[in-house]
Amino acid sequence: MEQRAVVTAGTGGIGLETAMGLAAHGLAVTVVGRDAERGARAVERIAAVATGGGPRFVSADLASLGDVRALAAQLAADGPLTVLVNNVGAMFADRQQTVDGIEATFAVNHLSPYLLTELLLDQLREGAPSRIVNVSSGAIRVAKRTFDAVEPPGGYYGFHWYGRAKLANLVYTLDLADRLRDSGVAVFAADPGGAATDMTNGTMTSPKIVSPALRLLWPLVRRTFERSTAGPASVAARSSVVAATDSSLDGQTGVLIGPEARPVPVFRGSTDPGTVNDVLRLSRRLAPLGEERTTV
Repeated sequence: MEQRAVVTAGTGGIGLETAMGLAAHGLAVTVVGRDAERGARAVERIAAVATGGGPRFVSADLASLGDVRALAAQLAADGPLTVLVNNVGAMFADRQQTVDGIEATFAVNHLSPYLLTELLLDQLREGAPSRIVNVSSGAIRVAKRTFDAVEPPGGYYGFHWYGRAKLANLVYTLDLADRLRDSGVAVFAADPGGAATDMTNGTMTSPKIVSPALRLLWPLVRRTFERSTAGPASVAARSSVVAATDSSLDGQTGVLIGPEARPVPVFRGSTDPGTVNDVLRLSRRLAPLGEERTTV
């Protein structure tokens, strides 16, 4: 049976390098993105290294929960799934709101992968042994750990809100790993470390994305999230590729693969029972899995 993989935001940067890595391991890769031209170029690059089934592109706006639901239905119709890499991520210099009326940082970085994963669990079970990989970030260390509402109190600072959304997703990832233990579906988080991508190049240069208390130190902090080496996206993708394919991880779940492509300790706040309950409650309210829809 053909082994299938899906990589969200897979038409450029870390996502494309991840998709190429999976294709080189023999997986038939579907990349998800918004731009058909970028998708076509990505498919060409992936096909050049593929050792299994041919790659394809599927269009979806992952900031829209309606698009995520439609994407999940399309992917589910293809049958069993071996690997799902939720690579999508976004950081905004200024506060934005999605078509669903939800703050965009939280919607893209957490609700989108949360909803897509939940809607594809049956296909992942059918494809077992299978793996889910959710891309994390070191930015969780500056996140506010309050999840009683979609937006934390205080002013909007893109870097902190990005870290908070990624923390929510890591909390969900580790809880999901426990829920799916012994199901044949392993769940991993992958921290790519710093990388010079479209996202970081577009927002990380602005000190206004951090709180005033951090602005004097921002040049130093920013350097920890950037790489100056050749081929940075390919280096940053290693953690996701290892999490998705490395046989040394067989039988393991709930593991965070760090920037050096090795297991590392998870952030201590990501397993706090109260935080877990708040994240799951908020996620279910904003992105319900049934027919009922909830307003923000």
